[in-house]
Amino acid sequence: MSDEHETPIKTPKQLITVIVLSFVVPILIIVLLVKYVGAGKRTGAGSQALTAEAIESRIRPVAGFELVDANAPKVYKTGEQIYQNQCAACHAQGVAGAPKVGDTAGWAERLGTGLSALVNSALKGKGAMPAQAGGAASDFEIARAVVYMGNASGGKLEEPEPPAAK
Repeated sequence: MSDEHETPIKTPKQLITVIVLSFVVPILIIVLLVKYVGAGKRTGAGSQALTAEAIESRIRPVAGFELVDANAPKVYKTGEQIYQNQCAACHAQGVAGAPKVGDTAGWAERLGTGLSALVNSALKGKGAMPAQAGGAASDFEIARAVVYMGNASGGKLEEPEPPAAK
């Protein structure tokens, strides 16, 4: 009898050990490979959302403030500044029926009603235009913007007097 045809497993205990190891070793290798591959730094969509710069840019509109001296004289914006900040969104292009600045025909009838009627429309809203033209400017600043738009559209409106200091 030759030894070359003999099996290395000679007892049932050795057979059970080989069967258990044939299941455990591949599973252990797979688990270790998954841990190795998954251990790297992950950068996916939206991974920049929690950077310090991204967080600061999101809270800046809410957390930002401007320190102003209560005793300092009020500095009013010009009519052109108010127009650029609030009115130009509609009046530059004639959006939602708003008369375009510079269109003398579109402003002629409105200018005929007078400054107080135009300012009243801007403060209380008219048509698709919201009250106070959608912003947080003072009544005086809104009146200045109305004068600016009216005069740029062929009117000859006088600049309103600033309100008396309190």
